[in-house]
Amino acid sequence: MINIAVTGASGKMGTLIISNILKVEGAKLSAAFDLVNIGLDVGEVAQLGTLNVPISDVKDIGSVLKSSGTNVLVDFTIAGATVVNAPKAADCGVNLVIGTTGFTDDQKATIEAAILKNNVAGIISPNYSVGVNVFFKVLREAARYLGEMDVEIIEAHHNQKKDAPSGTAKKAADIISEALGGKEYVFGREGLAPRGREIGIHAVRGGDIVGDHTVLFAGDGERIEIKHQAHSRQAFAGGAVKAAMWIARAKPGLYTMEDILGL
Repeated sequence: MINIAVTGASGKMGTLIISNILKVEGAKLSAAFDLVNIGLDVGEVAQLGTLNVPISDVKDIGSVLKSSGTNVLVDFTIAGATVVNAPKAADCGVNLVIGTTGFTDDQKATIEAAILKNNVAGIISPNYSVGVNVFFKVLREAARYLGEMDVEIIEAHHNQKKDAPSGTAKKAADIISEALGGKEYVFGREGLAPRGREIGIHAVRGGDIVGDHTVLFAGDGERIEIKHQAHSRQAFAGGAVKAAMWIARAKPGLYTMEDILGL
C-alpha cells in the first residue's frame, strides 16, 4: 500500500487529488494538510464521505508525516509555502510530487537540494497532464524543423491563477529554446517592439479557463499551431496520482514526467 499525503487539502486541486487517490488500487490517503479546517475530517470537507483522516495544520507537517507512515507528499499549493514544506517532508524521508508553479530559481534549487540531500525521490513539474507532456515532446521535435520561423506562445487560465506566465508556457519555451540553441524571451509587447529572433510569451487571465496553451510557428506564407486545452483539472490530478505511485517505488533522485510516462 502506498501512503499518500496532500497539502492544500481543502482547495479545489487538493480535493480532486484526494478523490483520485481513493480510486487507485494500492493507494491510501494517509494525511491531509491545510491552513483552514484544522481537525475536521478531510473527506467530509471535500464532500467525499468520512475518511477518518483529519486535516492537520501544515505547521505540524513533519510529525504528522512520520506518524502516518506517509510514503509520498503531493503538493499543489503556492511557491512560498512549498519551498518551506517540501524540504521538511524530504527530511522525514518522504518522496515528493510537486505541481506548484511560480518558483524562483533559488526556490526550485532549494527543493531539489533537499531531495538529493535526503536521498528521496522527487518530481517538480509544471503540468502532470499526460496530454501536455506529449505536447512537450511534439514541440521538441517540431522546433528541430521550424527553427527559422517566428515562435509565439499564448497561454490562458482562470482569473484566480496567481503567477504568469504559466509554468507550462515557460517549460514549452525552454524546450523550444534548447532545441534552437538558446533564445531570448519577451513577455508580452507594448509600444515600439520590433520582432527579433526571440520567443514571445503571452498570458491571458479570465473566467474559469482551466488551461490552454498554443505554440505558434509563423513563417512566410504559412504557420503551424500546436495546441493543448485542458477541459478540467482532472487531467492534472489524475497525472499527479499516477506520478505519486511511480515515485513511491523509484530510486532516490530527481525525475520528470518524461521518465514516468516513458517519453
